[in-house]
Formats: sequence, C-alpha cells, structure tokens
Amino acid sequence: MKVLVSVKRVIDYNVKVRVKSDQSGVDLANVKMAMNPFCEIAVEEAVRLKEAGVAEEIVVVSIGPKSCQEQIRTALALGADRGIQIETDEDLESLAVAKLLAKVVEEEQPGLVILGKQSIDSDNNQTGQMLGALTEMPQGTFASEVAVADGKVAVTREIDGGLQTVSLDLPAIVTTDLRLNEPRYASLPNIMKAKRKPLDTKTPADYGVETAARLKVLKVEPPAERQAGIIVGSVDELVEKLKNEAKVI
Repeated sequence: MKVLVSVKRVIDYNVKVRVKSDQSGVDLANVKMAMNPFCEIAVEEAVRLKEAGVAEEIVVVSIGPKSCQEQIRTALALGADRGIQIETDEDLESLAVAKLLAKVVEEEQPGLVILGKQSIDSDNNQTGQMLGALTEMPQGTFASEVAVADGKVAVTREIDGGLQTVSLDLPAIVTTDLRLNEPRYASLPNIMKAKRKPLDTKTPADYGVETAARLKVLKVEPPAERQAGIIVGSVDELVEKLKNEAKVI
C-alpha cells in the first residue's frame, strides 16, 4: 500500500509571532521555520505503518515556496521514500490546497492519505475535510489511533463527548490529532541519506488548478496584553471587586 502524507512549512511553535507594522500579516523575516507539528505526527504514523509491513511506500507532498523543500527533506530523513513539491509563492487558501492534493491523489493513487488535522499558522482545520469531499474518499478526522487491516482502516476519533471509532474502506483519508503518536527525531545518517532521495518539483499550473484567493485579509493584530492580577485580603473584598470593578456579578 502507498501512503501519501501532506506536510506544511510554518513558523516554529517555539517562536513568538510578530505582526507586521502595517498589520497586513505576520512577519516572517529572519524567523525560524519548521514542519507543522500535526504534520510531524502524520509522517510518524506513516513511517510506523511502513515498519509494521502495512505500507510499502511513503510519498510526502508539500505546497509552498522553494524553501519548503527543507520540510520535505526532513520527512524523507524520518523514513519517507520520495517527495513532491508544488512550488508557489502565493499564500494559498485551504480550498486551493485541497484541490492540488486531490490532483496528487489522482496521480499517485495512494491507499491511504494522512494529513495533520490543522496547521498552527492559519488554524483552519479544513483541508482534510475538503480533500475528502473532492476525492469522494471516506475520512476519519482527529485521529488518536489508527489500525489498518483487511482493506479497512479503523480510526479512533477524539470528539467532544469522548472517543468514537469508525471503520473506513480503503482508500481513505485520515487527519491526525496530538495524541496519535510522538514523532521521532531524524538521525544524522538518515539526514544524509535523505539528500539522495527523489524529490519532484511541480507547479499548480502543471495540475491545472486555479489558486486565486477568494478571501481578503483586512487586518492582523496581536491579542491585547493581559493585565497583572491582584491579591485580595478577604472574600468580601473579592466580591466587591468582582461586582464594582470587573462587573461580572
């Protein structure tokens, strides 16, 4: 079985995000970039399936500027077999990404597609669901456990009321949640080997996909700074401040 994994280049989660002075977006100049944490989990799950003998090949795809090849190479060092980069300098919306991934799915014919449930920059949580609609493939979102057997994949999903397990016919789409696994670190020998693994570069035009934006960002601003707390001397003082200052009671 072939597994297709989508990865995204985002600002490293340890970096404090800065907003541009003109409030047009987030400042990416001289900022450390990394693979989206949910995408790391998707890659790890695909590698585990290969180690278990369920998957034979792992193909990693990323959409973005040339610099996103770094994240593809990271995935190759973690155990993926080959990469595909769809190069574009546009800031693509979820629907455009899903359309491009649908074309890759049509071309590659994977038995399983694994994506992170969301990226930590846009936080849309839309691409996996849109991809399922475009490809008409069954999907299991927010996966905390995945088991493949007998032409089906059982996905344990994290939902508001607890856990739900669904059984999907392959080929299928799975989006990963945080508790699915703990990603491994790439070893130095595997990082060196990843440089020799195949990586194809394409463009949205090669797939005939229109990527024009349908949404317009009006303004981006950082959240208001939280005020320091205070210590009160009694319950009566607490009630008085909640009533007269905070006006919440």
